[in-house]
Amino acid sequence: MKLFNKYRFGFDVWGLILFLLVMFPNFSWFAVPAPNDVLRSESATPIIDIIASVCQVLTVACLCFVINKERSKLRFSLLVIAAVICIVAYYIGWGLYYSGIASDGVILMLTIPPCLAFILFAADRKNLPAVLFATGFAVCHLIFAIMNFIH
Repeated sequence: MKLFNKYRFGFDVWGLILFLLVMFPNFSWFAVPAPNDVLRSESATPIIDIIASVCQVLTVACLCFVINKERSKLRFSLLVIAAVICIVAYYIGWGLYYSGIASDGVILMLTIPPCLAFILFAADRKNLPAVLFATGFAVCHLIFAIMNFIH
C-alpha cells in the first residue's frame, strides 16, 4: 500500500524525550505518594485500562521507531508549541495534585494534556500510526478518569 511506503523504521530521540517528560511525574508518583492520593484506588475499568496500556505502548513505539519519510526537520511549529504547552499544563496538574488538590479539574489536567501532547507531536511528525494509537489511548484514558475519579 502506498500509505506504508511513506514510513521507515528508525529512531526519533524527540519521541523518546516526549515519552520521558510525560512519564517522569508518574515515576515520581510511584515512589512518593501524594497527599489525598485518590489515584491509588482500585480501577473500575480494568478492560479499558488494558486497552489504554496497549495503545500507550504502541503510541510510544510509533513515536520512537516509525519515521515518516516526508516529515520536515523538527522545529517549533504550532503543533510542537501546543504539545509543549500541554506538557506544561500536565506538570501544573501534578503540582496541584501534590499540593493536595484532587478535584475533577486537576484529574482532567492529569488526563487530557499528556494525551494531546502525544497526538500533537505525532501530527507534527506526520506519524499517522502514532496519531491513531495516541487517539485510542486518549479515549481510554479519558473514560478511565471519568469512570474512576470524576464526580
